[in-house]
Amino acid sequence: MIDYAKPKKIHAFDAKFDAQKIAFAPVAFQAARCLIKFDILKHIDASGETGINLQALVEACSISEYGIHVLVDMGLSMNLIYQEEGQYILDKTGYFLLHDAMAQRNLNFVHDVCYEGLFKLDESIENGKPEGLQVFGDWPTIYPGLKDLPEAAKKSWFEFDHYYSDHAFPQTLPLIFEFAPKHILDVGGNTGKWALKCTEFDDDVKITIMDLPGQLAEAQKNAEKAGVAERIQGFEINLLDENQGFYQGADTIWMSQFLDCFSKEEILSILKRAAKVMDKNTRLYILETFWDRQPFEAGAYCVNATSLYFTTMANGNSRMYHSKDMIKLVQEAGLYVEQDTDNIGLGHTLLNCRLKPSD
Repeated sequence: MIDYAKPKKIHAFDAKFDAQKIAFAPVAFQAARCLIKFDILKHIDASGETGINLQALVEACSISEYGIHVLVDMGLSMNLIYQEEGQYILDKTGYFLLHDAMAQRNLNFVHDVCYEGLFKLDESIENGKPEGLQVFGDWPTIYPGLKDLPEAAKKSWFEFDHYYSDHAFPQTLPLIFEFAPKHILDVGGNTGKWALKCTEFDDDVKITIMDLPGQLAEAQKNAEKAGVAERIQGFEINLLDENQGFYQGADTIWMSQFLDCFSKEEILSILKRAAKVMDKNTRLYILETFWDRQPFEAGAYCVNATSLYFTTMANGNSRMYHSKDMIKLVQEAGLYVEQDTDNIGLGHTLLNCRLKPSD
């Protein structure tokens, strides 16, 4: 795990350079995006170790020499590429920016969903509201408006969300079905991806997806398309309304990348309502990317950055949590963590929670 209890060992000159990188970070981000958009990195990559010169890039790409020149110059400063005798060659960071699926999802998500709205991060923090969401619509949170986002933003949002969950599902399914669930309550099931995976894994299990009406409609379409509509049903709920109770009758409750969408107070309310429909045999699973449980510093960086998406674009009051904060809320709700499993998928942790025995 990452240790933030000590100062980073770095020379003052390098630290000062890091400060300049932060100051120009939006410029670097857009330059990197344009290097990809205009296929400049693609053509440099294709040239291999011999490289490609400026004129050849002008002939291969659809923009002016001026445009290519300012972008490759910035690419050199960002260590995306290097230059030998006038030939541009792809460097390691440029390779991963171009080919790494996680980097691609993150970049598209930040550009299409977050970039404009992040200008209002300060207002969001001051007001406790997702002020940046105004660039897309007049919604209290992003969730009712997901289906109405511009196509590029919608595509990038779902690709970002599903990329991380999809990597976790193959490892979590055996852990869940070890206890032979008969009826799973999928809380915040969204498009039904997890529900469909469950029906593929087990021919008898039934799923109830609990979500907003727009998400349930999409999930039902996907269930019908997969031919399992008889095993997947919807239960409409607004989880921000504390007076709305959970569906009753499931032996397993599933919350994947879900509780990070709420404030601590809202999480406690949700967990207490979950506890009300649980008995001694019910299991509640919480799958989250806790920033303190990341095996590498890069993971913690991405997770903490994602918190600011929640601040500015999603709802203004949620975040990616420290595991101790979540476990404390679980305990306050009358539950306990029977087992937790780290290093699932791309830095997920699975909490297996049970109802505390009554005195």
